[in-house]
Amino acid sequence: MAEQPFKVYVIQGRNPRDFSDCHEALARVPAHLESIPFTRQEDEIIERASDADALIVSSSPMTRRVMSALKRLKVVVRTGVGYDVIDVPAATDLGIVAVNIPDIWTREVANHALALLLAWNRRIPTLYNEVKAGVWQSQPPGPVGALHGETVGVVGFGNIGKAFARRVSALETHVIAYDPYVDDAQFTALGVERVLSLGELAARSDYVSVHTLLNAETHHLINEAFLRQMKPTACLINTSRGPVVDEQAIIRALQERWIAGAALDVQEHEPPAPDNPLLRLENVILTPHAAYYSTAAVAQVPRRCGEEVARALTGERPLHVVNPEVYAVLTPPKAH
Repeated sequence: MAEQPFKVYVIQGRNPRDFSDCHEALARVPAHLESIPFTRQEDEIIERASDADALIVSSSPMTRRVMSALKRLKVVVRTGVGYDVIDVPAATDLGIVAVNIPDIWTREVANHALALLLAWNRRIPTLYNEVKAGVWQSQPPGPVGALHGETVGVVGFGNIGKAFARRVSALETHVIAYDPYVDDAQFTALGVERVLSLGELAARSDYVSVHTLLNAETHHLINEAFLRQMKPTACLINTSRGPVVDEQAIIRALQERWIAGAALDVQEHEPPAPDNPLLRLENVILTPHAAYYSTAAVAQVPRRCGEEVARALTGERPLHVVNPEVYAVLTPPKAH
């Protein structure tokens, strides 16, 4: 009796994509690929992907309950850098390989963070709105930093943090960074000063740009204590994950002027509720979790995800496994 192909499901994000390149990448397995519309409902995921050998997910929760119910599941691939939608310890317990694509839009996010910093520094949104309203005032409102000679603090010195540091240092800034998991040589290679505490980074920086993964350790890493240590002229930039910043604390910081402003691509709850105070504050720039996006980068996602699934299902090790300890309990997968 011929072996049945593996079943692979793509659970689409809020903006559906064409995964035909993923199908081509899976041709050597062989595997049957199906697409499921975006959902965050666990019961719906379990029902629609009940026979899944592999899942490709964007924003749908891969909880212990979901993965436990999918008895054939062998690998979950997240379509980008962050993998906070996957309960990684649960995946490991269940013998499921968790994979991300950590290099897919490093440049795009770094560019967006720099764009937000420059938009705040040069008061671009304010000047644009004034011109549209018929006001032609060549002096921007409020103090404007020179940028050159100012200090930029980077929280998280992984791929994106380093890419951002390279870009912003070219503007003649002094770059400092905090990351307890990166060795000194990586700071030295980029001419970045390592600081040993978040408090020092907060107190010294004119701009703070956040580039950490979201996990239990980094949830609300940027909290009231951090924000109160920042300069009253400073700006906080976040292109990582919304919950890394305590949203209630940043709202208070902006309302009460503990800091001058914020530029946020991500929020704790997305999309934000219509009554979210951040939508009404004048000292904040908001973009809709779009830092990752470029046409070229997004076009690579289906193929890259398909290649990782193909590796996992044929007994190879994917390139970017986030729970390598799972291999201590795994046996090679078999088709059905």
